[in-house]
Amino acid sequence: MELRGWNYRYVGPAEPRALVRPGGEGRSIRSAAEFEDWASGPAAADLSEPVTFVVDRAGVLRLAPRRSEHVVCAGGDRVLSAGEIAFGREAGRWVVRAVSNQSTGYCPDGGSWPAVAQALDAAGIGHPSGFTHEVVFRRCPACAQLNIVRDGYFVCVFCDASLPPAWNVDPSAG
Repeated sequence: MELRGWNYRYVGPAEPRALVRPGGEGRSIRSAAEFEDWASGPAAADLSEPVTFVVDRAGVLRLAPRRSEHVVCAGGDRVLSAGEIAFGREAGRWVVRAVSNQSTGYCPDGGSWPAVAQALDAAGIGHPSGFTHEVVFRRCPACAQLNIVRDGYFVCVFCDASLPPAWNVDPSAG
């Protein structure tokens, strides 16, 4: 069953998409037991830094080592959100310490947070009320380059054109 919300398609370079292989997607985490199993296995070494995540179209959290490409973690499919996430333990349970929508392959809008929260809730993982670091992505209408907006300055770093206030990275999203 697909969740309602944006479906972000991969908009990054072709090279990472070429790395997608059947069965090579990130580990699906649907419960606290699945997360505990993942966190106590080979992934344990990766937990000292943020890891790559996507929320697939079924609303399931998928995790992969930080150096993994988001498109590989997603198996090449569309996602409800993507970014980086760091975990820690508090009072005997796993919690999110930091989470961002930093994925230059999918460029999800900050409005993708509810899908992340629902996936984390389903997995029994405590989390903040929103992204701890939200990245603002915009595509320049003049030169078509992808921009990361910093400090609320909506001007293209490539051609100095104004960037729109609303997310516009992929017009086919939705």
